[in-house]
Amino acid sequence: MAAGTRRPVSRASGPARRRLVLGGLVVVVAMVHLDVADHLLSTLPRGMAATGAARPQAIDVQFVHELRPAAPPRPGPGPAAVLAAPHAAAPVAVPASSPAPAAGAVAEAPTEVEAGAARDAARVGEAAPAASAAREATDGPPEVSVAEAAGPEAAASGIEAPGAPFEWPPSTRLSYALTGQVRGPVEGQARVEWRREGARYQVEVVVEVGPWFAPLVSRRVVSDGEITPEGLHPLRYDEETRVAWREPRRVLLELDGDRIVLADGREVPRPDGVQDSASQFVHLTWLFTTQPWRLEPGSRVELPLALPRRVEPWVYDVVAREWLETPFGSIETLHVRPRRAPVPGQDLVAEMWIAPTLQYLPVRVVIRQDDATWIDLRVSRLPEQAAVPATAR
Repeated sequence: MAAGTRRPVSRASGPARRRLVLGGLVVVVAMVHLDVADHLLSTLPRGMAATGAARPQAIDVQFVHELRPAAPPRPGPGPAAVLAAPHAAAPVAVPASSPAPAAGAVAEAPTEVEAGAARDAARVGEAAPAASAAREATDGPPEVSVAEAAGPEAAASGIEAPGAPFEWPPSTRLSYALTGQVRGPVEGQARVEWRREGARYQVEVVVEVGPWFAPLVSRRVVSDGEITPEGLHPLRYDEETRVAWREPRRVLLELDGDRIVLADGREVPRPDGVQDSASQFVHLTWLFTTQPWRLEPGSRVELPLALPRRVEPWVYDVVAREWLETPFGSIETLHVRPRRAPVPGQDLVAEMWIAPTLQYLPVRVVIRQDDATWIDLRVSRLPEQAAVPATAR
């Protein structure tokens, strides 16, 4: 009888024990996730909470079709054609530390592009001046600002090497799969949205670590500003970081007139062509589309960048042409890498892979805190776009 009474207890103890083990695993996993969240939070740049005016209303967009790879616009003549223009001066060397020009970028002039431009000029009866200018550009210092190389008159008037006419793309969304290392492997998703309405733009970047329905850590940044003939002109930058079971942390930068109000309230002068960490992606797309020779391997691009704690010039080197495997096939890209190395406790650095056949959009972005902490964003589907406005057709 006593033995009979023990059997039900024995049979019931198995499921109960399994539930206890499962509950213990859930607690352990939650503690590990919280530890990862703490570490992620500690690596993110800190700033004061946003206390400015209310965040601008989001531009309403409906993405209705996919952007498929297509040949980029045929490049116009490179810098050699500008050098062959009347009254052109000899090339002027620009050191790596020089301030960026009004357009916010500096690049080398590739020899192949210069030679092509000289041949184009020869067809319209300017063979000798163009060839001479191409030789001077090839033999001169390697880093040349296009406007300065064309001489004082060209620099004053904003003359640059002609290229294909540029039309700002319709609103576009890029979706990415996220992998990385943060005290162990992490996974997630990200998206970048370019939204435009007339002369106003918004760039929104959302990065989520963990499942999409309950991300462990998420960061959302929004750049809001104006579209100008010189590229994007940011007016406001909002940043929000959310970590599981924590209050969100918000940061605000105001780019007002000739000054920038940093996250800690300090005011600094606003450099010409300055971008923020969200707008830079689309601004570089504009730059590479209008001046594609800047994407030649060996070139560099310099632009001032407004970060939560400082404003300083950043230099990106075009490293090489690389093929990237994507869910929609292999695609050729240009690898663009920041010249500075990541420093623990400092601002994050991002390198990108630009796809000329997808309107020069970044199809891969790697963001690094240090050698042991990084996330890799790879495009997970074809970009989505809104309908082209009737006024832009």
